[in-house]
Amino acid sequence: MKEFRADLHIHTLLSPCADLEMTPRNIIIKARESGLDIIGITDHNSTRNALLVKKIGESQGIFTLTGAEVTTREEVHCLVFFEFPEQLQKFQEYIDENIIRIPNSETDFGYQPVIDEDENIVEMVPWYLPAALKMGITAVQQRVTELNGLFIPAHVDRPANGIFSQLGFIPPGLKYDALGISRHGSQKHVVEQYVLQYKTTLIRNSDAHFLKQIGEIYTVFRMSKISFSEIKRALNQQDKRYCDLS
Repeated sequence: MKEFRADLHIHTLLSPCADLEMTPRNIIIKARESGLDIIGITDHNSTRNALLVKKIGESQGIFTLTGAEVTTREEVHCLVFFEFPEQLQKFQEYIDENIIRIPNSETDFGYQPVIDEDENIVEMVPWYLPAALKMGITAVQQRVTELNGLFIPAHVDRPANGIFSQLGFIPPGLKYDALGISRHGSQKHVVEQYVLQYKTTLIRNSDAHFLKQIGEIYTVFRMSKISFSEIKRALNQQDKRYCDLS
């Protein structure tokens, strides 16, 4: 098996909390400088910049998982990723149908630009993207599964917006490919604190909102090659594929 470095929680400038220097091209440049092989684009409740990052990444040898960081009705943050543009578009439609549309205050929250390859603004999303969806975590997970996506509750050890801080437990029957822990989280502590089975895959990512954060924290994927299906196998510890925390 080969080793690949992955940072699967990166925001573009579309997220209002991210720096405006987080353009797709700058993200790919920084990912290369940081020695990453795989990145995940996870803007709050939007996939609109993800495919552009993927396109630029392909020309630079960076594999990009396209998705979003979804806020469920319970205010739990979850990373979701899809292999094909058609699946990504269907999930974007699901988000648009279910997000609570609070007008975005650029003064209070920040800008939410969708840009093109030349970094021209093609759209300013008018509603506040980090707002919660009307759907609960189980319903969101089921929609992701229907679209053959990856579902990863994010930073589960954080005091806010993690599955344990918001719910206190993992709902029975919730299907997930891995659990994310925060950049300073200890795998041993998280497993013991939340009584997780050691076979549960934990991944740690930068949650980058600024260029300097990309690749500061990463997860090592041990698999035969880089592909969506191989990443899914590694997250689920199948066929001798697995993940190590950096």
